[in-house]
Amino acid sequence: MSETAPHGGGSDREQPRYSIGEVAERSGLSRDTLRWYERIGLMDYIGRDHAGKRRFSDRDLEWLTLIGRLRTTGMSVADMVRYAELVRAGETTFPQRLEMFRNTRADVLAKIDELRQTLAVLDYKIALYEGKAQEVGPRAAQSPNRGP
Repeated sequence: MSETAPHGGGSDREQPRYSIGEVAERSGLSRDTLRWYERIGLMDYIGRDHAGKRRFSDRDLEWLTLIGRLRTTGMSVADMVRYAELVRAGETTFPQRLEMFRNTRADVLAKIDELRQTLAVLDYKIALYEGKAQEVGPRAAQSPNRGP
């Protein structure tokens, strides 16, 4: 699935060439997860070979990479499915997609800030137990989690 072109065009990256096992190995997802993604509409139509077995394209692999990144952000499966629906609906949905990504970006930035604060506490604790607490900056030392 692509942002700009419908699935099944004619480009080389749209040619079905990978088995579900190959895609599972490349993506790190199980075969069951790949089937589930297709069943819930997270994946666009997956081509089949003459025996009816799924065949994935490079475009499908690119889509799975994006889905993996969205999962890392904490985006819900329901929101990812909604995004997939918007992509399939075409360019008229750019404003909705933009809003989704702006909201997700804000969530990611908040998580990064939280992780930085957590890292500062960990650095303080490490320095404390190494006997170097004086060397750690005041931000970590002022943490509300300065207990044992």
